[in-house]
Order: sequence, then C-alpha cells, then structure tokens
Amino acid sequence: MPDLALLDPRARVGAVLAFAVAVVALHRIGTVALALVAAGVVAALLRLPPATALGRLAAAQASLALLLVTVPFSIPGEPLLRLGPFVASDAGCLRAATIALKADAVLVAALALLGTLDASRVGHALHRLHAPASLVHLLLFTVRYLGRLEEEFTRLRNAMRARAFRPRTDRHTWRSLGQLAGMLLVRSAARAERVMQAMRCRGFTGRLHVLDDLRWRAADGVFAAIFGLGIAGLVALDRW
Repeated sequence: MPDLALLDPRARVGAVLAFAVAVVALHRIGTVALALVAAGVVAALLRLPPATALGRLAAAQASLALLLVTVPFSIPGEPLLRLGPFVASDAGCLRAATIALKADAVLVAALALLGTLDASRVGHALHRLHAPASLVHLLLFTVRYLGRLEEEFTRLRNAMRARAFRPRTDRHTWRSLGQLAGMLLVRSAARAERVMQAMRCRGFTGRLHVLDDLRWRAADGVFAAIFGLGIAGLVALDRW
C-alpha cells in the first residue's frame, strides 16, 4: 500500500467516490458487510486511529437512528416483532441493517482516505476532477464560514464567562443562551459580509483561481488500480 501522505488527493477523492457509488449499488447484505470489512482493513493499513473511527461511527448511527427504527415497520414481510399496532418485518429489519452497514462502510473509507486532508486540498482535488464549480465553492466557503462561526462563538462564550455567567436550569440561563445564539448569527452574518466585500475588492468575480502542485505519480496509478480491482470484485461478487 503506497504511503498515504504521498498520494495525490485526486486519487484519494476519486477512490472514495467510486467506493461510495459501488457500496450504494450493492444489494446483498453479505457483500455489504464484506465492503465494511474491506474499508476497515484499508483504515488499519493507513493507521486510522480506532478511537476516531468508533466515535464517528457512533455519531453516524445516532444520525440514522430515526430511519433505522422506522424502516422495519414500513416494509411488508414476515412479522418479526409486534409493538401494539405496529409490526416489524424481517425484510424491513434486513433493509435497516443493510442501510446501516452501507453508511458505516462509506464513512470508514472516507475517514481513512480523506481524514488527513484539509478542506482546501479536497476542494482542489474536486476542481481538478472537474466537479461543478458551485460544489467546490460551497465546500470551501462552508469550511471557511464554519471557522468564523467557531471564532465568534468562542469570543462570545469567553465574554459571558468573564461576566461570571454559569449555566443553570433557570429562566435567566435560557434567556442568555437565546441571546447568545442570536448575537452569534448577527455577528457571523456581518463577518461574512465583510469577508465577501474584501474578496470583491481583490477582484473576486465568482471564479476561484486554484494554485496547487498536484502531480499524478506512478504510486497513484498503482493505488487506483488496486482500489479499482477491489471495487470491481465487490460488485461482481454481489451479482454472482
């Protein structure tokens, strides 16, 4: 396996996109589970910290909780569980498990291949892969403005602490937190407007001029070939 730090970001982004498309297209739960195992092996080879992977997986399961709970009761099939008037079918449970495994497999692969890339490198790679310009702009601006939001939130929170604010379960606390949220939105919007005005003063016309040193090397080709063969094997096994 080539050194991840030396791989072209385009190879890593392209591998994640191809893997995600292939995993979503899989039908058999056994093949999906194998895809998750393969993603775990790649993560281990690339030395992804287990604590990071487990934490992100837990967060993903929490975000999918409502879907995973309702799917077994919304697909017809052999009854497996009854909760009053609601019946969970075996087909529904199988579909929910398949969805969870697919999400986990894609997430682990993305963490392993893109976890050490900053947003600007990902944006440059997407630009070089001829992704829509609006998508690249959205990614880069979102990351930038999230950083501004964090800065404003930290500044406001420190100001509240300096005034001896301590959160409690009372009316004053809820009112103060509401004011904090409102002030955060107002200040962040003003900061974003200043950033846009500064960009326009520097000649920004809606087009980003990307300056990077991306070069495709032999190791990138080897990595892409190995990863492509693995994806093709998963798809073929699912169809067999």
